Amino acid sequence: MFTHSLPHTTGVSDSLVIVIGLITVSQHCDPEAKKEQDGGDDKKSASKKKVKELKVLDSKSSQNLSIFLGSFRLPYEEIKNVILEVNEKVLTESMLQNLMKQLPEPEQLSVLGEMKDEYDDLAESEQFGVVMSSHWCLLPRLSAILFKLQFEDLMNNIKPDVVSVTAACEELRKSQNFAMLLQIILLVGNYMNAGSRNARAFGFGISYLCKLRDTKSADQKMTLLHFVPELCQEQYPEVMHSTEELIHVEKASRVSAETLQKNIEQMGRQISGLEKDVETFPPPQSDRDNFVSMAREQYEKVDLMHKSMEKQYEELGKYFVFDPKKISVEEFFGDLNNFRNMFQQAVKENQKRKESEEKIRRAKLAREKAEKEKEEKAKRSQLLDINAEGDETGIMDGLLEALQSGAAFRRKRGPRQAAANRRAGNAVTSILAKELLQDPGPGSSPSKNSKVQEEESKAESPEEAESLEGLLDDGPARSS
Repeated sequence: MFTHSLPHTTGVSDSLVIVIGLITVSQHCDPEAKKEQDGGDDKKSASKKKVKELKVLDSKSSQNLSIFLGSFRLPYEEIKNVILEVNEKVLTESMLQNLMKQLPEPEQLSVLGEMKDEYDDLAESEQFGVVMSSHWCLLPRLSAILFKLQFEDLMNNIKPDVVSVTAACEELRKSQNFAMLLQIILLVGNYMNAGSRNARAFGFGISYLCKLRDTKSADQKMTLLHFVPELCQEQYPEVMHSTEELIHVEKASRVSAETLQKNIEQMGRQISGLEKDVETFPPPQSDRDNFVSMAREQYEKVDLMHKSMEKQYEELGKYFVFDPKKISVEEFFGDLNNFRNMFQQAVKENQKRKESEEKIRRAKLAREKAEKEKEEKAKRSQLLDINAEGDETGIMDGLLEALQSGAAFRRKRGPRQAAANRRAGNAVTSILAKELLQDPGPGSSPSKNSKVQEEESKAESPEEAESLEGLLDDGPARSS
């Protein structure tokens, strides 16, 4: 039945075609034949895997190194040349750190170096070890390259810390306002502790400044930390600028003198080791290879700055009377920075409290003024109602109030009325004088006196008569 599926081939017998077809079908249908074929493939892969078995490295180290080489993706010889040439365009800090971490131990590299003849039979990680084993002093060279790449960052981390501590020490020594602030705090403390065993103190520790807020007033609304800036603001306003003068205290509070010392010492050891390694190599061929001399020069400068910083801190300890060996730089400037922040916060809280008190005072005055105006308006409306109704009792109350206040006796007169009153008084005086002078004797006739009186009364001006009438009207008031 297979002959019908095969095409007719010239020059080949039908029997041969049938035999080939049967062999092919038997191979596909016979499980034993298929098993033998698969077994042959497994043997080949097993023999190949057997050849790549690890001989020096352990499985974990080999796996980690293979992962690293897979991410780097460079031929092993090229990696070796990059390290020899110190190609900083290819080499990075992370690459060198990982390579130093995953690199086989020197003993293992030595063993792998003797297996050059078996290179093709070794695993990839061990092949890399064979290539790198020919590199003389590989690990020290990698450390030197890494130090060169990290040197600038190390200097940038060390220098600002040294400068910050040195500047902070100088600011504290030169700040007269901060010294005055400490004197005020000492005086206030002695005043409060009068009569106790803590009275008449000569000084206090810097750490005590942060404890000022623990002393509170009787109403629990203010602390000693709020009272001191309020006192300074009223009587010593120049002291309020003391915290603003301490610019570098915050940065100095973040500096660990111990860590700084270790970093500088480690840098010195690395430079010394690098100088020792360089002595075994030929002299540099160009200026760009003078890294060691440049590093030594910068290290000596930063080391000199660090020694100056330590001297400044020791002098600061003498100035503020504390032991620099017992109180670290971080602790001292940390307490000082905390007080500085607390002092500035207390000033802001005092300002808010005063604004709140001023608002309350203004509201109280406005409320009292409104109540007073309301009462006066009510009184005026009451008087108007009384006058409108014609209530005699209200009139009498108004008159009594005028008598009590004295308004009834303060009668205002115009200038014309006062002059008329004077003229009227003079006229009355002259009339009385004439009457006295013309007093008739025993023999005088009454008709003559009456005639004289009529003529004199006619001679009086109408203005004088009017003034006289006013004066006579005022007579009862004056007599009363």
